This record gives sequence, structure tokens and C-alpha cells, in this order.
Amino acid sequence: MNTFARKPISRRTVLRGAGACIALPFLEAMLPSVSKAAPSKFRPLSESPTAHPRMICCYVPQGVNIYGWFPENSGSGWTLSPTLQALAEFKSEFTVFSGLVHANSTGGHQGDHTWLTGANLTGTPGKDYQNSISVDQIAAELHGTQTRFPSLELSEAGGATTLAFDRFGVPLPAERNPQLLFNRLFVPEGEASQQATLRRYAERSSILDAVLGQAKSLRSRLGTSDQQKLDEYLGSVREAERRVERLKSWIDVPFPTVDATELRLIVEPNRHDMPMWLDAMLELSYLAFQTDTTRVITFEWAREAGSLSPTAHDHHTLSHHGGDADMLRGLAEIDRAYVGKLARLLDLLKATGEAGGTMLDSTLVLYGSGMNNGKGGGHSPQNLPLLLAGGRKLGIKHGQHLKFEHDTPMSNLLLTMLQSMGVERESFMDSSGTLTGLT
Repeated sequence: MNTFARKPISRRTVLRGAGACIALPFLEAMLPSVSKAAPSKFRPLSESPTAHPRMICCYVPQGVNIYGWFPENSGSGWTLSPTLQALAEFKSEFTVFSGLVHANSTGGHQGDHTWLTGANLTGTPGKDYQNSISVDQIAAELHGTQTRFPSLELSEAGGATTLAFDRFGVPLPAERNPQLLFNRLFVPEGEASQQATLRRYAERSSILDAVLGQAKSLRSRLGTSDQQKLDEYLGSVREAERRVERLKSWIDVPFPTVDATELRLIVEPNRHDMPMWLDAMLELSYLAFQTDTTRVITFEWAREAGSLSPTAHDHHTLSHHGGDADMLRGLAEIDRAYVGKLARLLDLLKATGEAGGTMLDSTLVLYGSGMNNGKGGGHSPQNLPLLLAGGRKLGIKHGQHLKFEHDTPMSNLLLTMLQSMGVERESFMDSSGTLTGLT
């Protein structure tokens, strides 16, 4: 179906034939155009009480129209590309990169799985898929001990569609519902609910204890390969135990008070509500940071190989553009719409004062994709479209386009972010050092 601009069909439309009228079922074509989505009325708070290092990693699928994304010149005198025009007022607050690669990745529509891990998913002998810890979870190990939630995982699809993977390469489930996310972050439980929650935690701990006990007795009867798989499983069970204990320790800590009046929480990521859903999830991410509920967030704005976008276009179809000019124009429109939402997040962070500066000064905002669909619509892990905003008080330099040779690991950027977050680490995956020119 052509998803370009159209006039919606009335829900009262009927089919007429043989003297009879038959009402149509509800169709997507009856939805109003996404371009008419009402702008958010949410406004940033004037101050954030305390400054802490934070990071949010925002992923867009399917790559970008590279003709409109990459700036033509580099260095501090660079010129905004057509796609990045929505970020004009933040030009001194972000850096664009070209030439960064995930050499271990095979690219394609598993780019989201490796974006923050840099892993070779098929590189472990005897396994079809094996991921490793994502950079956000390394940061959460340091900062997560001081917040109610060590990290938040968000995505359009929810569940296992996630950017975050624990130390054993297990995906951390993501939330997609704004109302449920708001309740989880800011709605306190009554005394009866607290007691029910404690009972649920106790039951979960009992189940985990039983699983560990049975697995340990099984281990001695397994071969080496199966023992390794079981050890990985047991590691994940122990991680679950630690999360339960941590949740119990916060049950009596008061929740922050947040006014939900202007938050649109009853929206879903569908073809009509996508722009409003992105606003809601980004506003909740901002509030989670502002209240110090968490300091680490991953947010997959839409799933790989999916059709959804903040415009009327089918994103996945356009990503296989084959160089077609009309499809490239549609892809560029999607890219600009997404960058407009990024500008919204940066505006919220910059508008909120904090410790003599703004929230943006202490917040790293990584934005981009795990693939480059190139000039012909291929899905390569080379020359990834990436930018980093914020973090001036964390030692990050901005207002530049850093152009690298095409064998420079993206892991260098991820390592630089980790060190800026205060993580004492000299390497990450295939990094060859920190990223030259960023700090």
C-alpha cells in the first residue's frame, strides 16, 4: 500500500452492491495522518536537584538515507547536513561521527542486538547466537546501586526487543506502555500492596533457590559443553536473585512526586500514535533522570525490520530503496522526523538547570543505528550513522564532525562514554582505545 500522504477514509464509509449496504471493518486507512498528531504540552522543570552522570542510548532502525545524513565537511567548521537541520540550535552540544564500524557484527536486522555490545553473535563455536554484556549495563553496575532502578529498558515492541544485555548476554526485557512505565517509576504502593509485593518477592526468591539447588545437583552429570550452558543459566538466575533483593531494599523509600497532568500516557506505538508515543516515552525518560530514579536508559524507538515510523511511510520497505529517488525521499522524511524527536529530548534536558549548568551537561545522549543501508539499500555494519550529544561536564567536546577511517571501532566511542561515566575500564570489546578528538 502506498503510505505517502493521504486523506483518511471516513469510518462511516460503506460498500454498496445489489441494493445492500455493508459497513467496512476498521481499517488503518481510517486513521488520521500522523503529520496531524498534536504536539505535546509537557514542559520541562526549571531545576534538577542534583547532578549525576547519566546516559541514554536512543536507537533508530533500518539505517538512514546516507545522502542526507553525513555532513559534507568535517572538523569544528562543519555544516549541518539536511537531515540534522532540526538540531541547529544544539550544534555546539553534539558531535557527528563518520567512519565508525562494528567489525564483529554481520549487520542486517540484528544491528540492534550488537549496537551496544559490539559482539559477533555467531562467533562462539557450537552456538547460533551468543551476545555479550551491553555498555549500558556496565555503566549501571557502577551507578545503579544509588538509584531505585539500575537501568531502564524501553522499546516500541517491548519484551525481548531490547538494546540491553546482561553479563551473560541475556536480553533484558523492555517496557513499551507509557502508563505502566509511569506507574512503575512514580506511583507508590499502599501498605497492602507493599505486603503483597514482599510476598511475591519471597515466593520468587524461593523459586530461584529451588532452581539453583536442582541445577547444582544436575551439573555433575553433564558434559563440558552442557556445563558451560548451565553455568551461564545459573549466572542469570543469580542476577535475578540480586535484582529481587535490591527491589526489596527500596520498598520503603518514598517515590518522587511527579505531576502527570500534561503527560499523554494512553498512547501506543502504532501508525497513528507513533509521534505522540515517542514524546511520552522521552518525557518519562527525562523525568526518570530528573528525579534520579535511574541514570541509565536504553530506548529502541522502533524494531528492526518493522514498518512503523513517525511518518506515514513504511520504514522497512524504504530501507531497501535500491537507490530509488522517491524511496530515498521518503526515507529522509523519516530520518528528519526522528531527529526532530531527538531535538525535543535535548530541549528538555537543556531547559532544566542543574549545578550551575543544565541537565544536558551531565547527560550523554547517544543516537543512531546499528546499520548503514548505503547507496543501494544494503544493511552494513560499516560507517554507522551516529551522533553523541551532551556530557560537557563529563569531559566531552562538541560542535564538530569527527571523520575517521572506516576501520575505527564504534567500541572506541562506547569506551569513551564509559570512562566519561566514571567507569574505570581500559577496553571494551574490540576497542583500540578511546575515540580521538571527543575528550
